[in-house]
Amino acid sequence: MGVWKMLHSNPSELVEWYQARYTAYNSGNPKAEYERILAAYNSSPNAADLLFLCRSCYGGVVRFRQIDGFMSTPCGVHKPISPASFARRVDLWTERTKDTIFATLDFEEALQNARPGDLVYCDPPYSFSQTILYGAQSFSLNRLFRSIQSCKERGVKVALSIDGTKKSGNLICNQPVPDNLFARDIVVNCGRSMLKRFQMEGQTLEGEIVSDKLLLTY
Repeated sequence: MGVWKMLHSNPSELVEWYQARYTAYNSGNPKAEYERILAAYNSSPNAADLLFLCRSCYGGVVRFRQIDGFMSTPCGVHKPISPASFARRVDLWTERTKDTIFATLDFEEALQNARPGDLVYCDPPYSFSQTILYGAQSFSLNRLFRSIQSCKERGVKVALSIDGTKKSGNLICNQPVPDNLFARDIVVNCGRSMLKRFQMEGQTLEGEIVSDKLLLTY
């Protein structure tokens, strides 16, 4: 949340956060510098360190240990984007989100604030992925379904992303969904698995195509 708020209040400082860590990362041993930044974040969680870690960790997948909340993702095998490229993204998203209000609150409270005619998009942790991702070990999908039902009854439109298929469709991620909650079920081809691109470097990955489901109440 500190990243998004800085995007509005002082986008140039956001770029400076990234620039400073990128320069240190590339000035010596990248893996050792990544570990230093990771240790600094875990000892005192802050937006500046997390920003760079998200761009440089393995596969861009942020994992938090349940026992202590520490981020545990190792250094990535890819090279983080340049500060110039990051700055262009900052400019783009500063403009795109200029009228957006960012808030930290439970999803149930957020959905309760929606009014008839509003559109809510939900992107919960995927059940067929590691539940350690993003610290989602205790997330309740059934509680989300109840909140979506309440929205639907109030005339609020809801779109929900959820597991679809993996292994090029050979693994169907069946997730029990309440009857009559959603009006449409759309399959979205997500292309080749992001993590497998790193794990199977040099291979073509034809067997690692994944898809998501987009469930719509309208």
